Amino acid sequence: MRLKVLLSAYACEPGKGSEPGVGWNLARHLAEHHEVWVLTRANNRPAIEAELARNPVPRLRFVYHDLPSWARFWKRGQRGVQLYYYFWQLTAIPLVRRLHRDVGFDVVQHVTFVKYWAPSALAFLKGVPFVWGPVGGGESSPLAFWPTLGFRGAHYEVARTLARALGELDPLVRLTARRAALALATTPDTAARLARLGARRIEVVSEAALSEEEIEALGGLPSPEPGLVRFLSVGRLLAWKGFHLGLMAFARSGLEDAEYWIVGDGPERRRLEALARRLGVAERVHFWGKLPRSEVLSLLAQVHALVHPSLHDSGGWVCLEAMAAGRPVICLDLGGPGVQVTEEAGFKVPPETPEPAVEGLARAMRALADPLEVQRFSKAARERVWDEFLWAKKVERINVFYASLEDQGSAIPD
Repeated sequence: MRLKVLLSAYACEPGKGSEPGVGWNLARHLAEHHEVWVLTRANNRPAIEAELARNPVPRLRFVYHDLPSWARFWKRGQRGVQLYYYFWQLTAIPLVRRLHRDVGFDVVQHVTFVKYWAPSALAFLKGVPFVWGPVGGGESSPLAFWPTLGFRGAHYEVARTLARALGELDPLVRLTARRAALALATTPDTAARLARLGARRIEVVSEAALSEEEIEALGGLPSPEPGLVRFLSVGRLLAWKGFHLGLMAFARSGLEDAEYWIVGDGPERRRLEALARRLGVAERVHFWGKLPRSEVLSLLAQVHALVHPSLHDSGGWVCLEAMAAGRPVICLDLGGPGVQVTEEAGFKVPPETPEPAVEGLARAMRALADPLEVQRFSKAARERVWDEFLWAKKVERINVFYASLEDQGSAIPD
């Protein structure tokens, strides 16, 4: 049955990955089945309207909302974004109430930001089922790893832990959880936190997915040339991304005919470069800096495996892209990557303490220095993405959730 659906997607932009990609792709694919309205930020409008002019999507409408200019003078890029987002949700409540009076939605769903410790404007609509998520952020860096993060990294973990604790005490966040007819958690860690907040029904659903076109394009990347073994890490150079663990594992692997490529930039770069020198592997580690997507894909075609030792990723989009390209993933058994990667698609190392974790990452690198091992993982990695992380299949699952809410007559409780 075609429904009238309202999505809240603060981050929503075509052609982007991460959260903007979640907002855009979920809206576009849901519009193949339903009448979809999307509440998003006004600064997303140029990119959205340009894309819709090129590739119209019937039954997809956008409603733009922002705080007035006098109330956002203090926001500059990422500075102040979390506080701005909080007020954006609260000031959107009258708008979504008017929309609901005019349209009469059958279901409403909060999509982005993908964070569980902030309220959603859609929780304040009554008489219509509210789906919260997928939301994440319940994942935490194991305390045993904090000493490896450096002062800046450890300070960030403390600040993040306090921010989540304050969010969980926020009565508006608790109201959002209680009013959700269905809460979707990106990982079991987040699911446990949603339960403590009072969510009634919880399902674990990753927010990350790829389109059929993306999977086919990634699957068409050539296999790496035989000879030199190359490992790749991609992401912002932040302490919690765990690239320092990847460097230590690379040094410990003892692989002489191997290179480790790191793509991305951020405050940890100098620390990582110094670590590579200290470990005696600087000549075989290449820091590429931040690159356009096309160049990243060119590098992906030349490597044998992705190393993604993140300590608390909710998603881990780069893992899906690597798997779609037939590259096995080496990760810690934490967060989103721990859900995405199977034993057939790569190596998930137990995150007990840093020493055995680094040894486990090094063992995985040694194993994947064998081209036959890479080949063995390649097919299973591709199949994993096709089976579980295709946008069309994710929307099918969401449609099943919508139908279950209708069957149960689930609406937001008072």
